[in-house]
Amino acid sequence: MSFWKDSPAKPAEQSTYECFECGNVVESGSGPATCPECGGALRNRGTPME
Repeated sequence: MSFWKDSPAKPAEQSTYECFECGNVVESGSGPATCPECGGALRNRGTPME
């Protein structure tokens, strides 16, 4: 049984981003620059914070 059986075939096409200001979560394949709710900066949730 594969651990990754439920993962999408091409995971790089869709990423999840979280707003630093309001916490809104956005799924996008294009890498949005700002939050659609408040205009704050977004971070890719797949990238670890330092």
